[in-house]
Amino acid sequence: MRMTLGDWSSQRLAAQVVRHAVFVVEQLVPLELEWDEMDALCMHAVVSDPGGNPVATGRLLPDGHIGRMAVMRSARGNGIGAAVLQTLMTEAKKRGDRAVMLNAQTHAEAFYQRYGFSREGSEFMEAGIPHIFMRYVFD
Repeated sequence: MRMTLGDWSSQRLAAQVVRHAVFVVEQLVPLELEWDEMDALCMHAVVSDPGGNPVATGRLLPDGHIGRMAVMRSARGNGIGAAVLQTLMTEAKKRGDRAVMLNAQTHAEAFYQRYGFSREGSEFMEAGIPHIFMRYVFD
């Protein structure tokens, strides 16, 4: 597996493959909600398999939010999502962020808790999917 970091212009094609498969096809998120103006302002991580096929992605927003974390179904359970999350957390800390936040799908809460994130507030709906707000504060 190979991870790359970059801006939207360099990561867009690969990130879109993963996000379309996971969010639009698998989770039925409306296409118009998946792409937003924030993509151009984010740092994007993409993991590709040995054949060069994108299998995971995530983005770091300028305000410290991590979002659009997605792993292709065929690549889940292998630590790839954790690698993307930890890479984005490291990048946030390197640039001086004091914390990172994310809106986690409720079924993924335990995943983020394993990496030190704490739930804040009540469940809410986003794109028709239950979510919770979570935060990690750097030491």
